Formats: sequence, C-alpha cells, structure tokens
Amino acid sequence: MATLERSFGETHFGGCDLGHRQRNRCLVKIADLIHRHPGGTLPHKLHAPKDYKAMDRLMNRPEVTHAAVLEGHREGTLDRMRQVEGPVLVLHDTTELDYSGLHSIADLGSIGANLGRGYLCHNSLAYDPTRGRVLGLANQILHPRHVVGRREGTKRKRERLSRESRLWPRAVTAIGAASPERRWVHVADRGSDTFEHMALHESSGSWFVLRSLGRRKIQPGHDAAMKARSLRTYARSLPLQGKHAVVIGARPQQRAETATVGIAFAPVLVHPPHVRRGEYEKRPLRLWLVAVRELQPPKGRPAVEWILITNVPVLTEQDAWERVEWYECRWVIEEYHKGQKTGCAIEQLQFTSSQALQPMIALLSVVAVTLLNLRDASRDEATAHRPATEYVDRRYVAVLAAWRYPKEKRDMTVREFYMALARLGGHQNRKGDHPPGWVVLWRGWMDLQHMLDGAEAVGFNNRGQT
Repeated sequence: MATLERSFGETHFGGCDLGHRQRNRCLVKIADLIHRHPGGTLPHKLHAPKDYKAMDRLMNRPEVTHAAVLEGHREGTLDRMRQVEGPVLVLHDTTELDYSGLHSIADLGSIGANLGRGYLCHNSLAYDPTRGRVLGLANQILHPRHVVGRREGTKRKRERLSRESRLWPRAVTAIGAASPERRWVHVADRGSDTFEHMALHESSGSWFVLRSLGRRKIQPGHDAAMKARSLRTYARSLPLQGKHAVVIGARPQQRAETATVGIAFAPVLVHPPHVRRGEYEKRPLRLWLVAVRELQPPKGRPAVEWILITNVPVLTEQDAWERVEWYECRWVIEEYHKGQKTGCAIEQLQFTSSQALQPMIALLSVVAVTLLNLRDASRDEATAHRPATEYVDRRYVAVLAAWRYPKEKRDMTVREFYMALARLGGHQNRKGDHPPGWVVLWRGWMDLQHMLDGAEAVGFNNRGQT
C-alpha cells in the first residue's frame, strides 16, 4: 500500500546507522511490524516466519547494539526538546526488567532482593508540561546490578564503575544541558537524592527538581549565617501558605487520589555528607527547599509530605507551586513503565544472548511511547478535542471510526479515538467506569491492527477510502 506519510519505523529508526543500508532498512521494517502488533511474544508480533528470522539475524549482528538502535529516536527526541520554547521536563526513574528464565544469558544482574536476574532499566523520558505530551525517550541505561560483599570499603565502593548510584549522573551527562534560552529540568524521586547527583547539576549548569529523603545537613539561607540543622526538621518548621490539590497517585483499577496541601519554601545551603560516598567537590550547594504538607489528611492514611530540592530559583509562592507541578508530572514515567511491561511485553523476550536482547529492549521501549502519548492527550482538555490524526496515522482513525460509527462518516477527536479503542478492547465506556487500563488499551490496539490488515487486503488507501 503506497503512503505519503512516514511510517513509525522511518520516523523513529530511519536515522540509525547499523553499518549497512540493508540492515538499516531491515530495522525500519521490523519496527513497523512490531508497532502494528506490539503485544505478546515476538512470534506473535512477527507472524511471518521470514520476518521473525530476519529480526533474529539482525539482533544478533555485533553492529546492532542497544545504543545503535536507540540513537535515531534519541536524537529525534533531543531535536523536539530543542524546539519547545517553554520548560521541558526530563523524567528519570529506574525499573527492574525480569529475565530470570533466560538461563543461557550469563551477564544479567541481580534484581528483586537478589532473588531474580535481569536489568535495572533507567529511563529518561522527555515531557512537555505545557502541552501535556511525551516528546520521547531522551536516554536509557541497561544496568546489570552486581552483588558485592558487605566488607567493601567506602573508597572502593566510591570508585567502583558499576556503582548503582552512578545511574543518575550518567543519564544527566548523556542528555547534556540545554542552550541558554531553553530550560530542561530533570525531575526525579527519592532514589536520586545523592550529593553527587546534585553537585553534577550545579557543575554542569543543568536544572533539577528532586524529592529529598530529608536527612541532609543544611543551613537556612545562602550566606551560612544561621545554625546548621536537619533538612527535614527545618522543612517542617516552616509555616505553610496557600492551598492546592495535588495528585498523589493511584492503585491499579482505581482513580487517581488527590490531596489538599499547603506549601513553604526557602533558600538553603546543603552541606556535603561527612563520609564522601560519591565523586564531587566537597563544598556546600546553594539550593532551594520546597516543602509540601497535607492540610487535613483523612483518617487511616498518613499525611502527604513532599520535601523537594531544586536549583531553579524559588523566589515567590508562584515559583514554588510551579516546582510542585513539575514534580507531579513524574507519575508519567510510572505509566510508561507499565506500557513497557504490560503493553509491549518487554519481559517476555526469549533471546539466548544479551547481544540480541538489549537492542530489542531499545526497540520496544520506543514503541511503548505511542499509546502513552495518545492516552495523555485524551485526558487533557487542551488536546482531547483535537483531531486524532495529529497523534495516530489517518488509516487507523478511519478504520476505527467505521467500526464505532458505522452509520455516519466522521473525523474522530483524540478522546473519541481513545475511548473507541478502549471499547474495542472490552471497556464499556460507562460514566461510572474507571479509566481504561493498559491491558484493555493494548488489547484494543491489537484488534485494531487486525482490522487494518483486513482493510488493506481489500484495497484500503492512504486517505481511509476503498
């Protein structure tokens, strides 16, 4: 079928260099096929034996590495970040990929309290908070965790290249700082609260907002004139002002819960730890504290408390609420991890070598961005009523519209497409129903792919006509 639009594979992997034009074309074709059938195992994604064999040969080539496969999408993401005039959030988090059943792969690391084997997958997702849209995967690190003895000394641990706490600085360095007229803000949870990580941002000129464990030694203000104290103690002593509803997350099959919180903010001088556990210059950092506490917590649940640390100046209450809103966006990367595992079945890969496993993880991680963007756009009132063709190929929209509205020809909005897709997957679309989950969405997506295959077989063209 001829089409004037660039395919998914061409868009995200067309810029990859695998050492030979034929390998480059093969990667684009495999990406297109997997994007059409993202769920299930690889034999389910690639129905034709010739396509499966081509994929297997490609992934086992020494030139086809995790970095080489990801590079085209990664560079495209960085280009999109540079085009955004407002702030861009780089959402960081680490998830475990479980490959305990792949006994033939010897270089997997320890996961799950040393009970399983796999990778720590550190994702860095670029997000435009103004438009509520994921721009792409800015970086990804696959890290095999090494188990070391308890007797390892502090100096040896600090110098060890496989130290897990290096993941955050490595990701920041790989992405780089924006130009002076652009603001890229790295957002992370408490796992990133290391002095080494914060010091790197200060030395490299990049911006960050992270949730602190609150155990740090600080001095109020930036002039070192006041007595040192605990960060948590000082945060709790600040009087709250304002009132705001924040999203505090949701359990599976439940609506997101919100809490009404107050806010306090102040400049602080953060001291390096007494025992040097990372690589940094041992001097205090001039940062800002933003403390968030729930005003009237319900019975049976502890009060929400966020202690945020940032090097983006916080001079007004409006600045403080903006930093909180940035941190609230961090839940998007949690949803992305669900898309990787539930939607793309990234943990069901059955390769016998890390050479083949790692580049396929990169490919599937890019595929996982697709429905995440669609779902977020459908929930945002600013984008929900825009044409669905801005997010999805017009052929998919035409086929789904013909199934959902058989008696009328219409162009679907993003929300209409999203809800019709969920209905195709088994969601009832009733007002009292919970929002569609990943399993339902991906089931609908795969059914839609089969419908499009049938439409193409009878001469369905690029404009959604037969």
